Amino acid sequence: MSQAPSALGRRVIVTGLAGSGKSTFSLALAAKTGLPVIHLDLHFWKPGWVAPSETEWREKQCGVLAGNAWIADGNYHETLDLRLERADTVVFLDPPWWLCAGRAFLRGFRMPSELPEGCDYSAWLRLRDEWRLAVRIWRARRSEPEREHEIISQHGQHVALHVLRSKQAVREFLDGLDADHVEADDGSDGAGATGR
Repeated sequence: MSQAPSALGRRVIVTGLAGSGKSTFSLALAAKTGLPVIHLDLHFWKPGWVAPSETEWREKQCGVLAGNAWIADGNYHETLDLRLERADTVVFLDPPWWLCAGRAFLRGFRMPSELPEGCDYSAWLRLRDEWRLAVRIWRARRSEPEREHEIISQHGQHVALHVLRSKQAVREFLDGLDADHVEADDGSDGAGATGR
């Protein structure tokens, strides 16, 4: 499952544990394909780091995913079914949990380049939140991937699923892509995408 697809769809979900490299991969995939990246974290938070209700979040995602071409970067499993309705490809980043936790730990020393509108972040809060995230990754190391795979199997029978478990698998996947691998948008709903 780590090989590049013969045709990458135009609506791609990138998911995996926190710290798995979703944003980095999404940006690299966008550079290869020209598809726009939707960083779900930037759309999730309301001003002051207030979480939306599930209804608000589902409605907001319907709006941001209304386009015919995108890479959705994020692991909100509560609304994964919604993204799967429109997606034709899922890239599940599945490196070892300890690598994800280590990345989150180190990420605490860097401020993100972009924050959700109306949200401030001090260096201390960033460090605290990312270090706490490293602990949550350890606690969810089995349950979160299992839950996402279950949702994909229930709601994503039509998508091409690619599970990438290492830096080498990611590199091979991206190296195997070129502009010809992105399917032309024919206005279909994505149901004709390649299988697993």
